[in-house]
Amino acid sequence: MRILGVDPGTIVTGYSVVDYDKNELTRVISGIIKIPSTKDQAPRLQKIYNELDKLIKQFKPDEFALETAFYGKNVQSTLKIGYARGVSMLVATHNNLPMKEYSPREIKKSVVGNGGASKEQVQYMVKKLLAVSNTKMKFDESDAMAVAICHAFKTNTFSKKSKNWKEFIKENPGRVID
Repeated sequence: MRILGVDPGTIVTGYSVVDYDKNELTRVISGIIKIPSTKDQAPRLQKIYNELDKLIKQFKPDEFALETAFYGKNVQSTLKIGYARGVSMLVATHNNLPMKEYSPREIKKSVVGNGGASKEQVQYMVKKLLAVSNTKMKFDESDAMAVAICHAFKTNTFSKKSKNWKEFIKENPGRVID
């Protein structure tokens, strides 16, 4: 299955296309969409829509995963992220992609094992899980990769539920990091 993971933002939007098959994760492409710094919101949102639409048409993901909004103290920032999320959802819907949303805490817990993990910890684990050696990766890109990985881990087809860690390791040797 091919997953497009998105970390939405109105200044920078991260994206990642990840394949998973037989408990193996493979990074197809990842990067950021740098949004033009105009005062008007519409051209920014159009850029997000157009770039994600191009990625969908080129890489043909089977599913779309999106990070939910983080509710901070700045209401305006939260609203703007909501705009980027809405546009991302719209492009997925227009391309008939099943969509799932995950909270930042859920993503961190899925990838790192700790819902309060730092961006550096998430980036480290993402690089390990996807065998990426890029040392100058932006957090928006690694966050999008984490969204896609979280979706892979959360789907029922990724692996059956194990009764304990010993059983999990035996059934999923490719997911154990030395």
